[in-house]
Amino acid sequence: MMGQSTGGFSDAGLRRLREVLARHVESGKIPGLVALVSRGDRTHVEALGTMRHDGGAPMRRDTIFRMASVSKPVTMAAAMVLLDECRLRPDDPVDEWLPELADRKVLKRPDGPLDDTVPADRPITVRDLLTSTLGLGMDFELLNAPIRAALFEATDYGVASGPAPDPDEWMRRLGELPLSYQPGQRWQYDLSHEVLCVLVARVTGRPFGTFLRERVLDPLGMTDTGHHVPAAEIDRLPPLYGPDPRTGEFLVWDEAEGGRVSRPPVFQGCALVSTVDDFHAFFRMLLNHGVHQGRRILSRPAVELMTTNCLTPEQQAARDSMYRNIAHLSAGLALHGGWGYGMAVRTRRSDYAPVGQFGWDGGTGTTVYADPANQLTGILLTQTGMSTPAPARLFHDFWTTLYQALDD
Repeated sequence: MMGQSTGGFSDAGLRRLREVLARHVESGKIPGLVALVSRGDRTHVEALGTMRHDGGAPMRRDTIFRMASVSKPVTMAAAMVLLDECRLRPDDPVDEWLPELADRKVLKRPDGPLDDTVPADRPITVRDLLTSTLGLGMDFELLNAPIRAALFEATDYGVASGPAPDPDEWMRRLGELPLSYQPGQRWQYDLSHEVLCVLVARVTGRPFGTFLRERVLDPLGMTDTGHHVPAAEIDRLPPLYGPDPRTGEFLVWDEAEGGRVSRPPVFQGCALVSTVDDFHAFFRMLLNHGVHQGRRILSRPAVELMTTNCLTPEQQAARDSMYRNIAHLSAGLALHGGWGYGMAVRTRRSDYAPVGQFGWDGGTGTTVYADPANQLTGILLTQTGMSTPAPARLFHDFWTTLYQALDD
């Protein structure tokens, strides 16, 4: 067991961190960023570059970012509240609340035709949603399979797809599809978290965002976090860029005013907007075993479940192979080994971070992790989507340099 450290950062290390971040901004590939690092009682923030790729207002500590997949641990916390209150049990079937997912059919071959199926061995459970083993989801090994195209058409509401329908219609479309794997068989990315948001809404009888705010966001003081940016604050939101993979040209994926997060979405899922300070409050709460400023948000065992590897060796091997094939494009992102509830959990030493570190990265150019052994939190937010390797390389250099700044 590694001993905990309560030391801070070396001044020379923080200067070097700023130099490395500035180098990425000066390269012209990352217009701007905000980074927060904290350890013990010391917090250090860097805001570099500009909101737009062609200049304009500078990045500030209170700039609001589209968090993308980094939102998953926060939305997962709403489900953990229900586990704490015994309103959900991990091994209960979800059929009672999500009848659209009852009596599933499963493809005989994951890459086979959609009508060549067998009955599911068992119902989908709450645990399957918590652990991303629903039987459907993003799977890099099935990109050319019929189920991938059908799933994309039915449920994907990304930047290019337009807004999602209401949750009931979304679930109806999902319920028309077979599973690609038996429930609990294989780790697949993303979809189970969106289904979990619908489950929380139906169990509580409240819109997901309302329950999340009352039980997680407001108690943590996360006032700038939500599913959209109010009109009065829209000037704090930069555009989201997706640079052209071939030319590097800054293409706008989403404008601020009039864009996707400028109004409340009909489907309240995992995609949140937030700031470095709001996410700092959340991840410090996890490091503090569920307590924020003397107030308990989640039970200690709920936090331990979220931040412990929950994959079987077989599931972990499949996840590793899925990400290893794109490691050269992503500076090795996602090769941590394990997966908890809504986030990666490091189970092996493959870079400068120790075993036990937990967190995740977002496709909009965001990365957030906490490290219990060093009592360290790191947050780096950009407005540059991961359509080129530039954001992943920035993340790698941020974490490599941050760990060298530890001062014991």
